[in-house]
Amino acid sequence: MLKPPVLTATEVTDQALIAEHDPVTCDLSVVVPIHNEQENVEPLYAELNEVLSGMGISYEMVFVDDGSTDGSLERLRAASRDDPHATIIELRRNFGQTAAMAAGFDHAGGRIIVPMDGDMQNDPRDIARLLAKMNEGRGHDVVSGWRKDRQDTFVSRKLPSMIANWLIGYVTGVRLHDYGCTLKAYRREIIRDVNLYSELHRFLPALAAWNGARVAEIPVNHRPRTRGLTKYGIGRTFKVLLDLLTVKFLGSYMNKPLYFFGKLAFYALVVAAVVFGVAIGQKYGWFGQEALHLNRNILVMLSVLMAILSAQCLVVGVMAELLVRIYHESQGRPTYRIRNVYRVKTAVSEK
Repeated sequence: MLKPPVLTATEVTDQALIAEHDPVTCDLSVVVPIHNEQENVEPLYAELNEVLSGMGISYEMVFVDDGSTDGSLERLRAASRDDPHATIIELRRNFGQTAAMAAGFDHAGGRIIVPMDGDMQNDPRDIARLLAKMNEGRGHDVVSGWRKDRQDTFVSRKLPSMIANWLIGYVTGVRLHDYGCTLKAYRREIIRDVNLYSELHRFLPALAAWNGARVAEIPVNHRPRTRGLTKYGIGRTFKVLLDLLTVKFLGSYMNKPLYFFGKLAFYALVVAAVVFGVAIGQKYGWFGQEALHLNRNILVMLSVLMAILSAQCLVVGVMAELLVRIYHESQGRPTYRIRNVYRVKTAVSEK
């Protein structure tokens, strides 16, 4: 005789699905890129260790030396000697903040990963607030810091940042006050498949939101720089704007590039038709001028060039579609992201 099934609701989180291949070693990983911060590394390590040790959770500190030439690495190694919570990664040369952060992410074993700057302008005490925000309501996958009272110069730092933040929010649809704040908290499963390059680390909240992550923002303390020199100026703003084009393409057309190139092809074809129509009108004097033969009209050549451009866009779009399919199918990467899997276990026994 068959007994009625016993129904037990179970939940398999996205993190549990990858635990076998992406082992978790602690609750929290703090990733700190370092580049020529010899005056800051020792007090930073001491303050960060003091704050984290009082939070009552397992943690690790992952410092990434991004090709420092001023003794930062030596001072950091001396300060953290015999500390099992500290990991120091030395890069062969200066690869940039994004690459250093990617190296830290790859070596981090925490369920939550928090990057922060190495210039001591981020306050380690805000980490607890970021984690608390993650557990509010239904929970958040990304909590971004907002330097509401930013301690930087207005013209060279704050004004370009305000413009860039507005533009990034407008283009991506993910409105944040401060994309440039390094101090953020990410759930491990959100960033495990993100490949960082160029300056894309600042766009992580937008990339995560496009994959279905819940994103929140809280004001954080921003302290004035008291030691060392800043590594970033107004020139970085232009790099961010160029990367924004990449992010927009990845977010809107990564899985359907033909739509993007198809739009370009359509617009080019419309321009070709309009220009050729103007050339026809000039031939018959429709615009009140002397008739101009088509073989003398440069607009005819422009129309032909736009028509060729339209065809080229379509060809590139088809090739991009093939590359996208090869990318996903060769790596077995799905075109979707799962937050949770809910199953009903059925226990069946025979008497």
